[in-house]
Amino acid sequence: MNILKRIIEGLRRYPTAIFSVIVIGGLIVLSLSTAIFFPLPKAIQMWQGGGTWAKYPEKAAPTWVNIFRGDKLPETIILSTDDSETSVEELSSTMTRYTTELEFDYGYSVFPPELSLFFSPEYESKAPQVTAVWITPDGREFQVFKDTASPGQQFSISSSRAVENLVGGKPRFALFMAPDDNPRAPIEERETQEGTYRVQLSVLTFEPESTYTTELVVFGHISGWAGTDHLRRDLGIGLLWGTPVALIFGMLAAICTSVTTFCIAAIGSWYGGWVDAAIQRICEVNIMLPLLPILIMIGTFYNTTLWTILGVIIVLGIFSAGIKTYRAMFMQVKNSPYIEAARAYGASGPRIIFRYMVPRVAPMLLPGFVTQIPAYVFLEASLAVLGITDPRLPTWGKILSQANAQGALWGGEYYWILEPAVMLLFTGLAFSMLGYALDRIFNPRLRGL
Repeated sequence: MNILKRIIEGLRRYPTAIFSVIVIGGLIVLSLSTAIFFPLPKAIQMWQGGGTWAKYPEKAAPTWVNIFRGDKLPETIILSTDDSETSVEELSSTMTRYTTELEFDYGYSVFPPELSLFFSPEYESKAPQVTAVWITPDGREFQVFKDTASPGQQFSISSSRAVENLVGGKPRFALFMAPDDNPRAPIEERETQEGTYRVQLSVLTFEPESTYTTELVVFGHISGWAGTDHLRRDLGIGLLWGTPVALIFGMLAAICTSVTTFCIAAIGSWYGGWVDAAIQRICEVNIMLPLLPILIMIGTFYNTTLWTILGVIIVLGIFSAGIKTYRAMFMQVKNSPYIEAARAYGASGPRIIFRYMVPRVAPMLLPGFVTQIPAYVFLEASLAVLGITDPRLPTWGKILSQANAQGALWGGEYYWILEPAVMLLFTGLAFSMLGYALDRIFNPRLRGL
């Protein structure tokens, strides 16, 4: 309790430490909330699921970019026949015609990147026939689809060569342009026709129990609070689950390596002789080993699960240069009078180490442990950028790796790189500032700084 009180009183003197505690607390709350309300199995399934993101735009910017734009970008518009009025015409005992009109307003100066129809009919043997007619604000009509529809079918209007030949140019431009514009002109010379657009759907079913649902998706240029990637995935999932993965990885690696290194240094400094010499030689050899190439080799030839990478990092991080630092501290404590008194009344070596020496130097362990966390967080992200990571988990490093592979910086998708980079920056900055503040609290030589 005295140590905790001392920490709290010391942190109050440093505004940066208070800020870092708030940021770390927010990251912990975000991690717990993500794990509770958005379980990892569901996140992995969505992150790897191809059909899940079919109605999301590809490489769409976050919605908050519109705050900084005078010319607003459109969001995705999804219209369903289930939400619209439908007229029914009984043609015979088995044939029925359903007519639905999907209507939406388009008031943007930029063209949509894609247009698609999604079909979800239910039937036994005869698929319904669907006819879709595109009606512009000035009354022009274009038949963009006429065929049978199967369950789960997606028809891309903007990629259809038949529609392109019908409208005389790329459908996503020609269907939204004024009648006097040239659909084959350079894009900078084209202008959208603002107004109310309609898609008239005529569905002919051939079975009494047949039902149908059709959705029109006018893809936008912005989506969600984090945007989307090249696979249409919502980057918010990666950013949310990247938080607990980064914290768990960094904290476990820092705790295991710091505590183990601390105890090994105490044992070596107390027993001395060949025990201390062996520990120092192992430490010196381990310091010379290149950590990153070893991890790359293991990830390439053996396994890339998160726990394998974490285990190797802990093993290679135990005999680090920290042993020599802690050894110097323990050598001073070893010659203290109260240690001599403990030896005089017959205390055993392990009791002296863990009852008297370790508690004396333990406060110096906390700053080092805290400052190590961001180092391991950045190490995990660096490995993910190099492709050495768990292929199932969405992480900050993996988002950066995929953004780099897709040329996000050259393509103008700055959010794709900035969002995970900012999360890494705040995490590293928060733990580093807290560690430096704790170092000033527990290190007498730094208290006056």
